[in-house]
Amino acid sequence: MKTLSGAKRILLISNSTLYGSGFLDHAEGEIRDFLGEIGPVLFVPFALFDRDAYAAKTRTRFNAMGYELDSIHELPDQPRAVKDAAAIFIGGGNTFRLLKALYDFQILTLIREKVEDGMPYVGSSAGSNVAGPTIKTTNDMPIVEPPSFQALNLVSFQINPHYLDPDPDSKHMGETREERILQFLEENDTPVVSLREGAMVRREEGATILKGSTGARIFRKGRQPIEVPPGTRLDELIT
Repeated sequence: MKTLSGAKRILLISNSTLYGSGFLDHAEGEIRDFLGEIGPVLFVPFALFDRDAYAAKTRTRFNAMGYELDSIHELPDQPRAVKDAAAIFIGGGNTFRLLKALYDFQILTLIREKVEDGMPYVGSSAGSNVAGPTIKTTNDMPIVEPPSFQALNLVSFQINPHYLDPDPDSKHMGETREERILQFLEENDTPVVSLREGAMVRREEGATILKGSTGARIFRKGRQPIEVPPGTRLDELIT
């Protein structure tokens, strides 16, 4: 029996490595609090080319946090691995490559259904991008072509990780991140949560809360972007 959508448990991390710290160091407390004693964790390394190295690095890190970790690419039946998973972590890299693999291995819908049923979902960078309705607000180059930009649709808003504020002293004349997101909203109605490095979004018990050490900017069609600090409940701002 499916649970209500309010039972979804989702942790979306802007970046896996924060300047001055190691891999997932800045997110360890949040990850451990979010996952509790659940395990093992199913890891999806498809955003990077060297899946073996990525899995080994992530397994070492999760083991240090007290979690067993299985990498989906090492298992013989990827759909079955998703169906059997207690929790899932999708890591960062190239979002187009990641989404294409989710389609290629026929696990996009399965992941969505499992999260709807209450399986905890942790994403970082590209893994956070694919949690939204589409990947149209990713920062990546389209190095491969997925069948669609439609993603997991676990949350109702777009994610833009690694958000960079305009540098008033920069001599670069190209578009800023803000300008590109505003261009997205010229063609789309979906709100965009832009996470600075160190920021995270946690959704559980029907509430969506900004976590981490840095803030975020919320972009909505026809409105001025707004700044939100850690601890802000985002639900009224993303509808």
